[in-house]
Order: sequence, then structure tokens, then C-alpha cells
Amino acid sequence: MPKMKSRRNAAKRLHVTGTGKFKRRRAFRSHILTSKSMKRKRHLRKPALVANTEAYKMKRHLLA
Repeated sequence: MPKMKSRRNAAKRLHVTGTGKFKRRRAFRSHILTSKSMKRKRHLRKPALVANTEAYKMKRHLLA
């Protein structure tokens, strides 16, 4: 039987933490940055965790 393949799109964007949660980047950081405040842009730099309600989908994309 062939190996299961992960979705490359998800594999490049998500990382699994030590506790099994999924780390992601934040949205709204790519363009039109002049209209956003420095505080908002600073907080967008930091990674975030995928919500628990969506984590099962990410698990299917990556680990299944």
C-alpha cells in the first residue's frame, strides 16, 4: 500500500508544537500596511495557535 501524503499547502504553513497544537501565522500582514497602526502590526508579527474547533481539520491535512 502506498504512503499517505500530506497536503503540501498545509505542511508549509502549519507547524506542530510539542503539545500537539498547531502554530500558524496571522493574516492581514502582507500589504496596505500604512493604514494599520504600529501596535496592530506588532501584534500581527507573533504566531498564533489554530483554534481547537479547527484543529481536527489541520490534523487530517497533515498527519492523516
